[in-house]
Amino acid sequence: MIERQGDIAIHQLLNRFEQGDMSLLDLVADDIDLRIDHYKDDANTDWQQCTNKSDFIAVLTRLGEEIFPKGTVINTLSSEPLGDGWYITTFDQSFWYGLAKKDVQSRTYIVSHELGGQIDYFRENVSTLQY
Repeated sequence: MIERQGDIAIHQLLNRFEQGDMSLLDLVADDIDLRIDHYKDDANTDWQQCTNKSDFIAVLTRLGEEIFPKGTVINTLSSEPLGDGWYITTFDQSFWYGLAKKDVQSRTYIVSHELGGQIDYFRENVSTLQY
């Protein structure tokens, strides 16, 4: 298991997102394939997907404005290597959920792939959202 301090791209990306550090874009491949889903939630997540870096920036901007207007705090972060650049990551975070206007905690699972230090595949499933 790789803990929070790991230097894999997915950890760097999430840590930089938490810090509001836009150098996280250096960790995103031009042809990123990203999608965020929510388990048993009726939230409209159609806009939370993209297939290139330009659209990733648009998704990231909207996430910052609507979902994380006050940022986020990662409480736990760990990854299991699956081989050949693939990882499954579990993290818990706390944030003020802009759409619901409430403080929440969530557990998220991400399957990601990195190549040459950049993430080119990212599938996030928000499994819990506790108000």
